Amino acid sequence: MYDSKSKVATEFIEDGEILSTLAYAKENKSNRKLIDSLIERAKDCKGLTHREALVLLECDLEDEKEKMFKLAKEIKQKLYGKRIVIFAPLYLSNYCINGCVYCPYHSKNKTIHRKKLTQEEIVKEVIALQDMGHKRLALETGEDPVNNTMEYLLESIKTIYSIKHKNGAIRRVNVNIAATTVEDYKKLKAAGIGTYILFQETYNKKSYEELHPTGPKHNYAYHTEAMDRAMEGGIDDVGIGVLFGLNMYRYDFVGLLMHAEHLEAAMGVGPHTISVPRICPADDIDPNTFSNSISDDVFAKIVAVIRIAVPYTGMIVSTRESKTSRERVLEVGISQVSGASCTSVGGYAQKETKEDNSKQFEVTDTRKLDEIVNWLLGLGYIPSFCTACYREGRTGDRFMKLVKAGQISNCCQPNALMTLKEYLEDYASDDTKKKGEVVIKKEIPNIKNEKIRAIAAEHLKELHDGKRDFRF
Repeated sequence: MYDSKSKVATEFIEDGEILSTLAYAKENKSNRKLIDSLIERAKDCKGLTHREALVLLECDLEDEKEKMFKLAKEIKQKLYGKRIVIFAPLYLSNYCINGCVYCPYHSKNKTIHRKKLTQEEIVKEVIALQDMGHKRLALETGEDPVNNTMEYLLESIKTIYSIKHKNGAIRRVNVNIAATTVEDYKKLKAAGIGTYILFQETYNKKSYEELHPTGPKHNYAYHTEAMDRAMEGGIDDVGIGVLFGLNMYRYDFVGLLMHAEHLEAAMGVGPHTISVPRICPADDIDPNTFSNSISDDVFAKIVAVIRIAVPYTGMIVSTRESKTSRERVLEVGISQVSGASCTSVGGYAQKETKEDNSKQFEVTDTRKLDEIVNWLLGLGYIPSFCTACYREGRTGDRFMKLVKAGQISNCCQPNALMTLKEYLEDYASDDTKKKGEVVIKKEIPNIKNEKIRAIAAEHLKELHDGKRDFRF
């Protein structure tokens, strides 16, 4: 039976409940009275249930869809403002013993070049990322108990945090690795990670097991229950997501929201982030093999409805998506983007050759970081390299309470402007610097708290004079 508080995967992601939800939403997709009532109620920024959210996603009434997009934009603006956080992935190793049929890291792939960075190579990669202006990384590895040990990962995190190059520093390391034990999660917490990220790929148990035919990832329950163990291990912030295109998107959309509801019900805190990747080309993977791909219109609607249903969460879109696609979903829900990403092992310090191919997937948005920052500024956003909440202990339920109360902007707005100023002073092109200074001048008066506004203005002057790393 469905139980959002249960710690058993097949009970908090219960197939019967999902199928019932699919039927209910299909039956009510043109129920204008119900849809209007859901849109009206969601204006309080307290979210919707998975069943209510799917009704909105299924809605086939054009005027109601316009209302949804308008509401998603308003909720994002109210809770997250114009800030867009920027990060980059760092691939440490692509050794993997799993048989995932959609990922080129699968153990049977003999064409991909297997690599694992040494600590010296990690230093070179991090310096290259710092020289772009990055302050926040997401570590990626395949699952391999021999090559990718917890000890290797912990040593790598320590190395990354230790590197101070010119004015650069990585201030937050998020980790995207395979499901592991409570004891290992405790070690990651002690190492000072930010968010622990793990994508479900699909919540349909049968499809999941078919897509992961061999290796430890085949265990649906162990994988799906990982976030509970991570939080039991003391990790406050977790990030969930599915790989849209593997399974029917409606099923995974419901499963994703049920997982968010479960974390709130059972662990007291919902997901810090939700990612929405779509399957794309990779070494020996043809996305056309998978028949459940979704259009750009459906993708944008998914993002908008997630923002309405789970208003407090950060939403991430990666360089899998094109500039056009990213621009569209930024408006209706996305609050974090990757920039100048490389999905190869060791691809930042030295450009990868065809013979040395180690990438996980092809990047669609190939622009440099300065181009990304310039683009965001031109769209009216505030590119943010902020890591203050993590470093000040505003994580888990403390962070969520501030977001839900609409108070997080008191910290995030000035922090975003100050980290943008750092970027402009140290890394920006002339055009980006000009645009950025205009945005900072325009946005400083929008900091509501007079005292914080005055302190932020003073810190901006100090940043111009060479000082670094201020935060609220």
